[in-house]
Amino acid sequence: MGPGWRTASAALVGGSVAIFGGLRRAALALPRPDAVRSRPSRVWRWRNLLVSFAHSVLAGLWALFSLWHSPELLSDIQDGYSVSGHLLICFSSGYFIHDSLDIIFNHQSRSSWEYLVHHAMAISAFVSLIITGRFLVAAMLLLLVEVSNIFLTVRMLLKMSNVPSPALYEANKYVNLVMYFVFRLAPQSYLTWYFLRYVEVQGQGAFLTANLLLLDAMILMYFSRLLRSDFFPSLRKGSAGRDVDGEKFLID
Repeated sequence: MGPGWRTASAALVGGSVAIFGGLRRAALALPRPDAVRSRPSRVWRWRNLLVSFAHSVLAGLWALFSLWHSPELLSDIQDGYSVSGHLLICFSSGYFIHDSLDIIFNHQSRSSWEYLVHHAMAISAFVSLIITGRFLVAAMLLLLVEVSNIFLTVRMLLKMSNVPSPALYEANKYVNLVMYFVFRLAPQSYLTWYFLRYVEVQGQGAFLTANLLLLDAMILMYFSRLLRSDFFPSLRKGSAGRDVDGEKFLID
């Protein structure tokens, strides 16, 4: 990548940060459920989840369409390139930067520290991809996780709003589980296998492999939480009476 393209990429990332800042302000004007309005501690979280939902819909469908439209990219995960993929990485980098700043400036770092770790990993990895132009296809595969995040975020919004229809939550619960397998566990498992088998463990390859392995551990931990919460509630420990206000990540 030449310096001109890198400058343009930096501008795209900055523009994405601004877009999500605008979405955050727009979310303030949207009506909120009574369960959210009556609990000031939930207002920030509700707004933050709405912005996260917007990113999941846009980035998840973008990644899915890009790979469907150019399946030949999957034959060259290390050096495959597409303009659409590059723009997607810039777009999502902007979201992760915006969300990190939103967490920090609203004094939610303590309750959302796991997200800050995740975002730091994503931002550093994506910046390296933008600079080198390599492993963009791997990032596109990873961003398929945003399809799963659509239903995961709906799950959290339903819990916060105390939706009176348990059938809606139950339906989303099973769809969410399927999407977790298809768009989160499957791509992550494939990429982990690919990196350990084919990617040279030095330089950028070593850095991305380390990020990927750490992300594996986080995903398995969240999957365990999801199963305990939605399918095996009797196995939950220390969650009795626990509020959902203070944590942004997947909880009970």
